[in-house]
Amino acid sequence: MAAGLPPAMDRPHFIGIGGAGMSGIAKILAQRGAVVAGSDAKESATAEALRALGATVHIGHAAEHLADDASCVVVSSAIRQDNPELARAAELGIPVVHRSDALAALMDGLRPIAVAGTHGKTTTTSMLAVSLSELDLKPSYAIGGDLDAPGSNALHGEGEIFVAEADESDRSFHKYAPEVAIVLNVELDHHANYASMDEIYASFETFVDRITDGGTLVIAADHEGARELTRRVRARDVTVVTYGESDDADVRVLSVVPQGLKSEVTVVLEGQELTFTVSVPGRHYAHNAVAALAAGVALGVPAADLAPAIAAYTGVKRRLQLKGEAAGVQVIDSYAHHPTEMTADLEAMRAAAGDARILVVFQPHLFSRTQELGKEMGQSLALADASVVLDIYPAREDPIPGVTSELIIEAARAAGAEVTPVRDKADVPSVVAGMAKPGDLVLTMGAGDVTDLGPHILDRLSN
Repeated sequence: MAAGLPPAMDRPHFIGIGGAGMSGIAKILAQRGAVVAGSDAKESATAEALRALGATVHIGHAAEHLADDASCVVVSSAIRQDNPELARAAELGIPVVHRSDALAALMDGLRPIAVAGTHGKTTTTSMLAVSLSELDLKPSYAIGGDLDAPGSNALHGEGEIFVAEADESDRSFHKYAPEVAIVLNVELDHHANYASMDEIYASFETFVDRITDGGTLVIAADHEGARELTRRVRARDVTVVTYGESDDADVRVLSVVPQGLKSEVTVVLEGQELTFTVSVPGRHYAHNAVAALAAGVALGVPAADLAPAIAAYTGVKRRLQLKGEAAGVQVIDSYAHHPTEMTADLEAMRAAAGDARILVVFQPHLFSRTQELGKEMGQSLALADASVVLDIYPAREDPIPGVTSELIIEAARAAGAEVTPVRDKADVPSVVAGMAKPGDLVLTMGAGDVTDLGPHILDRLSN
């Protein structure tokens, strides 16, 4: 099924084109024939990947970067109102389109699967994209992370299925109208936008209401927040398929058996027992794979074909990604930044690592999240053998008085953890090299630029 350019998006300009969500949309538009341009704060491999597709990418934000004949300006919620390109768009009368509206337009006329939840969206979306591609169904997809190379977060496929990561952080997932929606879990996060669980539930209910007539909601049976959401939406005109280890799950997980850095998963689906391999470690990743399986089946893909195809997924950048090994020490990168994610990744590493020591370099992400969940982050770090904690990565936020990494450090120490605070990121490789011994695993953990430290740690270990 061919899909053309959405109206008025033949010459789009993206502010922040190098971001995970923005770059994916830009890539698909370029592949559909649009003349794509945009700007980003710094040079990156993603910018180069976009240029390779014919896009014009400016470094830095300036009014002159916006062409007078741009058909629209695409922004995300992270773009501030004083951005000079946004001001220039207002002067020229060029329409401003939110990233979510652009993505919704790209999905129009196709069969969308929208993957939502507080944790696991990128992994589950990636599992679907890889497995459906493995079956030659030629899906389009837009993912919040790269599969195996810069720019591989999105693709315009020739098939009728479009798999998209659906972001709840700013309520932008209300714009989509999926045939199948996945909700992996429901927890309080994004504290700058949500004040309570009631607000979170109301937002996810709106997302469920957007499922098209005759569509399906695939939702976790084991997660308390997801179960509450299921109770709230049961009366709606949508088919609900639950998955998990609970006895009442529609797709029941019978077992998850660790096999080194893989897992063997056995489920009962539509009365049939099915065993398949998930090529990444950890129970939570196994459950993500089962969600992907249930969603594909809801679209009509045979389970017997899709289950083995899921094994083709071997990971996504920053989701327990092995960066390398030096002096007998493996360095692994984790995107985990919420306590639930931190605990899940550390438990997965503990199961896969056996007796190896686990050392964590943790960079908190956002002042608001640290203010609300700093204690829980510290408790999660107690699962490691030792941790290095950096200053808070602010991203889009201004500092909050009294909110520092010390909140996490105090909680971690109270839980019995060994913690070393490091203010200067440049000092981390030497600190880690002084702690690590042959056989150890080092996790760089967080959603900020802590990911850049992996190669430097490896270099320091080598020398």
